[in-house]
Amino acid sequence: MFLLQKKKYLPIILSVLLLTVGIVLCVLMYNSWNDEELSVNNPTINKVNVNEETLDLKSIIHEAEKNVIQIEAQNDESTLTGSGFLFNEKGDIITNAHVIRDADTIYVRTANAQIYPAAVVGIGDSLDVAVIRVPQLAGKNYLEVEKDLNAEIGDEVIALGSPHGFQNTVTLGIISGAERNFSVDGFDYSNVYQISAQITHGNSGGPLIHRNTGKVVGINSVGTEDGTIGFSIPTNEVIGDIEKWSNEAQNENLEFTSTTDIIDTNTPEQFMQDAEYLIDYFLESIDIRDYVNAYTLLGSNMQSQTSYQDFREEYIHIVKLEYSDLTSNVTETNTVKTTVEVEIESKLENKEKTEKKKHTFEFITDYENDQLKIVEIMDNTDQ
Repeated sequence: MFLLQKKKYLPIILSVLLLTVGIVLCVLMYNSWNDEELSVNNPTINKVNVNEETLDLKSIIHEAEKNVIQIEAQNDESTLTGSGFLFNEKGDIITNAHVIRDADTIYVRTANAQIYPAAVVGIGDSLDVAVIRVPQLAGKNYLEVEKDLNAEIGDEVIALGSPHGFQNTVTLGIISGAERNFSVDGFDYSNVYQISAQITHGNSGGPLIHRNTGKVVGINSVGTEDGTIGFSIPTNEVIGDIEKWSNEAQNENLEFTSTTDIIDTNTPEQFMQDAEYLIDYFLESIDIRDYVNAYTLLGSNMQSQTSYQDFREEYIHIVKLEYSDLTSNVTETNTVKTTVEVEIESKLENKEKTEKKKHTFEFITDYENDQLKIVEIMDNTDQ
């Protein structure tokens, strides 16, 4: 009986002993490994250096266009059109002094065709730089200005402006010269950039953007008659004066153009031009997948009927769109009806393939609280 019990418990005792020995050996081996310095000879893993990619050109231009402003400065004898760009959260716009120095009234047109009165914040005497303020643009996004570094010869640049009234025209080029010095119409230009990007009448005051950084490095100011050579004032040369004017200005002490004067200047031709620009900007925003900006261009009634999420879902499948010239007319109800042919390349549902289809869209634009908005979009494509 005793032998049977002994045989019964013997395997259990052996198992416990083996388990105990195993635990002790594991602890000893762990301590030994922990005390040794780990070294790797001839490693097969190498550090990967990732070069920063340059910003996408189309994205740089699209973002910059939101903040480039068309300026119209009027007196009893003439109207001068120039350009400018938002550079801070106060609604301040940098431009050239020669654009506004003889103006009795100043108003601006934004990228989404809004019209606002402006007041002079500061203006140079011999320095061809000025700052104007539009309180309605306070708190909006603005262009980042290069305050320290100089652009170098050979650097790629983008010039934006409104030559001959064509708002947000873009030209590409390089810094083709530096430290140019000359005088024109009583203004002294020193250490300015010479650029190959074409600029002409109406470009004055527009931003010169560095291709790699997306920052403003210059203020487009002077060009040759044929537009093949331009000159841009480096922002780091004048930012001190600009910020001083901006910091000292108080809205209650500024003289703004009256809203009545602005509305009286809006002819039917200008109404159609602004409407087409707004629609072009809407389509461009959809193409670049900037749905937030596109949604802000819609009238309040359209926004109340369609949430942003539903609006985004309606367009998110679009891969690319191309469209022809816009055709517009002013209706009997004093709105603008614009027709445009658009070819849309879209992703097929649950498929990797895409399909292209031509659409005929009809846009209705109208003023809403003195701001131009898209109030209706109709797809008249034949099914």
